Amino acid sequence: MADFFRPDDDLRALRPVVTAASSPLPATGPTTVADFLHTVLRPVLKLQNPVLLAVVADFVADHHMPLTRVAPADQERLLAGLLARNTKLRYTVIGLVVGAFTTGELAFYRQHRPELNRRLLELATRRVQDQASTVGELLTSAAA
Repeated sequence: MADFFRPDDDLRALRPVVTAASSPLPATGPTTVADFLHTVLRPVLKLQNPVLLAVVADFVADHHMPLTRVAPADQERLLAGLLARNTKLRYTVIGLVVGAFTTGELAFYRQHRPELNRRLLELATRRVQDQASTVGELLTSAAA
């Protein structure tokens, strides 16, 4: 891989502390997919949460989904379906997260891409479903 500059320390400094991720990593970085999930994916998803919700709201609007007119349980189902079936949205979500990785994290991600993408999308889907009302508010404010 060609050398390129990544502001690794700055990227790490941006991330919020996530309780499950508070245990320090070995000096060599994450050694397992589970380590990576807790020490990298969760904090990056928390950091990118407002962007994630805005992107999902845009996709909901683009697909004319009746999110604000259905019951909360149906909102969760609609959002899960959108994140499961829409390849463009899935890759956008992955890009939002991967773009905040350090050089070492990116190298680890590239070695374990299929498993980490699966876990990343599960976490992102749960996060969006849990905040369906916020996605609805973003839709309403964008329409105004």
